[in-house]
Amino acid sequence: MKYWVFQSKTAAGVIIALAVFLLVSCNSKPVKQTDTFTSGRIKIGIDDSYRLMMEAQLDVFTSIYRDASFDTIYSDEIDIKNLFLKDSIPAMIVSSPLTKEETDALLSQRYVARSTIIGQDAIALILNKDNKTNNFLYDQVQDIFTGKISKWSQIDPTNHLGKLSVVFDKPGSSNIRYFMHKFKITKYPSYFGATRSNHEIIHYVETHKNAIGILSVNWISDPQDSVSHNFLKRIQVAGITSYPGSTSANTYYQPYQAYIVYKYYPFIRNIYFINRQTYDGLASGLDAFLAGEKGQRIILRSGLVPAAAPVTIVQINH
Repeated sequence: MKYWVFQSKTAAGVIIALAVFLLVSCNSKPVKQTDTFTSGRIKIGIDDSYRLMMEAQLDVFTSIYRDASFDTIYSDEIDIKNLFLKDSIPAMIVSSPLTKEETDALLSQRYVARSTIIGQDAIALILNKDNKTNNFLYDQVQDIFTGKISKWSQIDPTNHLGKLSVVFDKPGSSNIRYFMHKFKITKYPSYFGATRSNHEIIHYVETHKNAIGILSVNWISDPQDSVSHNFLKRIQVAGITSYPGSTSANTYYQPYQAYIVYKYYPFIRNIYFINRQTYDGLASGLDAFLAGEKGQRIILRSGLVPAAAPVTIVQINH
């Protein structure tokens, strides 16, 4: 059973956005404008977790506004943020807001970045199709990341797959950093390792029965995207209980959209569009598109949760 849920946009968000815009207009560093709301060419940095969703967004945007084009840079969040702070890109899509230090660095350059939450994401734990242990207690996940659990038999005594092998996309990945921050660890255990891409995570999990892969649900949740649909046929997604201290008597949740909305699935985060342009250029046009009806429906279709849309609940029985 799967639910898709939309949430309503409030007037407060519009008021805040207007206030930020006025602040930017009064205090930001002047630059030469070479693009408009719907035309021109700019670079944009995108956390690779959102590659599939943003490819769909940019395809639709540029099909509507044919004078607009984007040079996309897909990388890990650390790399993307560094490019943004160096003024190498005017906008980025990432999973965490600017820190105080990052905001202060921009202010020292006379820039005030505008930030929009465009949706919510979940981080999935994926498993080999042949692994019979496909549910985790919240505390077991935490113990995997802190090094207390290193063998499958510690989770399920009947599982004889041996040592865990946990993989994520890149050393600067927002996915691994999310868990390190959540579980308050400064380094991950020796049985963790980085691949070079989300494609490699899925291939590794598919070919290693003892593996756990960490990736954004965007890569495995869009049934209309051939890449996502193909990946989902090759692996399985773990169910996880909602909170610390839960037991096997509690429900295990996979990262379906309704479970993200209601926070039944525990590992969720916002998706941010952050723009440092000091005028209403193409970055602002894309921001408005992503937050608008078309952009929000693409986010929904991508297996993510839109930040603002009419409230609609659809139940699909399997």
